[in-house]
Amino acid sequence: MTVPFVDLHRQYMRIKEEIDAAIAGVIQDSAYIGGVRVQKFERDFADWLGIDQVIACANGTDSIEILLDTLGVKAGDEVIVPALSWISTAEAVGTRGATPVFVDIDETYCIDPEKIESKITPRTKGIIPVHLYGCPANMTRIMEIAKRHELFVLEDCAQAHGAEHCGQKVGTFGDCASFSFYPGKNLGAYGDAGAMVTNRPDLAEQARIIANHGQPAKHTHLIEGRNSRMDGMHAAVLSVKLKHLDQWTDERIAAAQAYQNQLKDSPFQLPTVPEHSKHVFHLYVIQADDRDALKSHLSDHGISTAIHYPTPMPAMPCYAHLNTPLAEYETTAKACERILSMPMFAELSHEEIKVLTQSITKWIS
Repeated sequence: MTVPFVDLHRQYMRIKEEIDAAIAGVIQDSAYIGGVRVQKFERDFADWLGIDQVIACANGTDSIEILLDTLGVKAGDEVIVPALSWISTAEAVGTRGATPVFVDIDETYCIDPEKIESKITPRTKGIIPVHLYGCPANMTRIMEIAKRHELFVLEDCAQAHGAEHCGQKVGTFGDCASFSFYPGKNLGAYGDAGAMVTNRPDLAEQARIIANHGQPAKHTHLIEGRNSRMDGMHAAVLSVKLKHLDQWTDERIAAAQAYQNQLKDSPFQLPTVPEHSKHVFHLYVIQADDRDALKSHLSDHGISTAIHYPTPMPAMPCYAHLNTPLAEYETTAKACERILSMPMFAELSHEEIKVLTQSITKWIS
């Protein structure tokens, strides 16, 4: 038996009739950019999150960049980001002309709140916590710090649709939040798509204007904006999938628990789920001392794995000019040498997990 890392076709087959009907409707109406389907998804997603405003856009990276623009981030500013994440988190800061300031992670793989304050300077404008792998960051502590230092908080929820901290969904704590709907995400479109969410009307209005060529209505360009609009096809697909997301999340959590049960006696470091948190397991990530050998062994046995991510962001060539000392992100550096992402998707069967863990047991012995 081969075990894929993710299998989007299985997901499609579960809801094929709904998806096909939604796509056919878009084609029938020639409703390809914006329109009622995008507006419907914005309302649906806002209701599901429990937030006032959702502004659909072209992708998750755009959403971070646009939100930073609405928050007034500019050249000379600093924004605190975790040392472990996909590059979009820091990249969006840098492309605004500002400087990403890296903070080490804790055992959850999220930014360590206890290391944030030492990085705050007079130039610091905000914090971007990333709910990495589907695990919520400690938003209680982060919001306390942000309030004390009068900093904005922009939550990066690209991997954490439906994750909760103390019973509250991520994306609803800070001034605003970014979501990605890249196809492999817990809630994924059939191409690139993203959204910005906020309870602040001023940020919502400005974000919507920026994403639509700087115009609140056609031919009323108030500023030079950009083109970052969600396609009608993606919106139609996302509205269908959103109805199933809670069930898929439960299935991901069940798969993660199966992993935990079968690997509990292994020498690996298994994922930590913080108290009072709901981890939605976009990824199931273990740590192994001989990670590369394990990855090769599993590949030889038809099991696909991945590494998210092999290099700490401050160690990337594009950030060499910041000269961030290794000691400042020691936990991240150690993790990057050991982390391995196991297959994880809602349709992953317990039989597949058993085959995988049996292969791991053979490797250990």
